[in-house]
Amino acid sequence: MNDPLRVAIAGLGTVGVGVIKILEKHKDLIAERAGREIIISSVSARRKNQERGVDLSSYRWVDNAADLAGLADVDIVIELIGGEDGIAYELCQNSLKNYKSLVTANKALLAHHGAELANLAQDSNVALRFEAAVAGGIPIIKAIGEGLAANELNLVYGIINGTTNYMLSQMEATGKSYDQILEETDALGYLEADPALDLDGIDAAHKLAILSSVAFGTKTDFDNIYIEGIRHIKTIDINYAKELGFRIKLLGISKYENGTLSQRVHPVMIDRNLAIAGVMDGFNAIVVDGDFIDRTFYQGRGAGEGPTASAVVADLIDIARGHKGPAFFIPADKLTVAKPISINQRHGAYYIRLNVSDLDLAITEITTVLNDAGICPDVMLQKASQDDDSFHVIMTIYEIQEMAIKDAVYRINELSSVIETPLSIRIESL
Repeated sequence: MNDPLRVAIAGLGTVGVGVIKILEKHKDLIAERAGREIIISSVSARRKNQERGVDLSSYRWVDNAADLAGLADVDIVIELIGGEDGIAYELCQNSLKNYKSLVTANKALLAHHGAELANLAQDSNVALRFEAAVAGGIPIIKAIGEGLAANELNLVYGIINGTTNYMLSQMEATGKSYDQILEETDALGYLEADPALDLDGIDAAHKLAILSSVAFGTKTDFDNIYIEGIRHIKTIDINYAKELGFRIKLLGISKYENGTLSQRVHPVMIDRNLAIAGVMDGFNAIVVDGDFIDRTFYQGRGAGEGPTASAVVADLIDIARGHKGPAFFIPADKLTVAKPISINQRHGAYYIRLNVSDLDLAITEITTVLNDAGICPDVMLQKASQDDDSFHVIMTIYEIQEMAIKDAVYRINELSSVIETPLSIRIESL
């Protein structure tokens, strides 16, 4: 058997501890599958004496994680610190420059610096792997980059943030408000340290940038992703969606065609009969379309100690087997810059909910605005509010240009009968 592969772990949070547990528990199994033993040489984290549930006494402790990049007895650095810049970025850069392969779960770093790091790995002839950065236990990076390599891909979409999927699922299952479910979700420890990453769609957008690059051979382009979170979704919208035959999900959607790339993360209403509509709680699911495989569907746990650590160790095994091909599955210098497509160019259907004081006046005013804009509602429902003496007007709108519906909603919001900012949700036919 070859000499052991020596790894250093930077970051001993949930995932880092999970990696140690797997490497210790499945030591022999991993050696058989990798063709060589994988051993932990060094570890680093912010606090040395914190109780983590694993014994670190047999591993060398390094106070400054950045120093791991220069250690002679380290073959692979595992970066689990997080964050797009700072010490994580420094460690990743220096590890690759020092001819050490790199495994990371850092989606923010890759979303912003993926092409740069891929070039560094290529120049040093080492591996850069990041299966754990997207969808945890679903091996979606390998599935796209290897399993579907014979296909020209045109569409990738999915539920890629388990926290928001859990929240929307619980709002539907329990009838509780967004604020109530948010409090419960926080108590369970499901939220990121900065909750905005989950709630405002930023975490999902980081992952979508990576998926787009892997699927379409483009440079990661986080800055041109349209991002909208779930803070404005109310339980009544989930109930109305059900009545209309839909379910609300936060999706990341990426479409590539003739050098143009549309990337967006936002709540959608989708047909309840779609497979992805049935993915509930903390699960993730991803759909990939290709010219020779049509449509493939992947579902699994998207986060947590076990699934994410499993993905990290899978990358280690790949590297131990000698795999060190391009990070995004084509040479780094061949990654293209796609022309971004604005959300304003979307053409599709919409759900709109209005809260009005005078129902008869509201219908007259709303109809006038829609007629002037040439917008034809597909469905219009009128419901008395259960909270006060106001009314809800719920509409679905036939397919129309995004800017047209934005302008109409703006004008409706100015009407005297409308007492709350209108809510619009895109309806997707996937």
